[in-house]
Amino acid sequence: MDKYVIHGGKRLEGEIAVSGSKNASLPMYPAALLAAEGKVVLSNVPRLDDVFTMLKVLDVLGLKSGWPGEHSVSLDATGRLETLAPYELVRKMRPA
Repeated sequence: MDKYVIHGGKRLEGEIAVSGSKNASLPMYPAALLAAEGKVVLSNVPRLDDVFTMLKVLDVLGLKSGWPGEHSVSLDATGRLETLAPYELVRKMRPA
């Protein structure tokens, strides 16, 4: 196991930016739609192919989505949503 050993008795200070996780953000889209009414904005979203594919799937289902910021996704499911996603898009998430 890797570890950091710090010597010197000096106080550590500062900030680091934590990157968004694809595996954490993908299930947040349907969860946000089920839990919230109206528009939802998720922050710290990585701009990866699987994220874009998931948004395309949700768009086909009737969701309105957008990128209000570099790493923020807005989701709006106030309209009528379909229940069947096209296999061609869904299979891109987990190729056979």
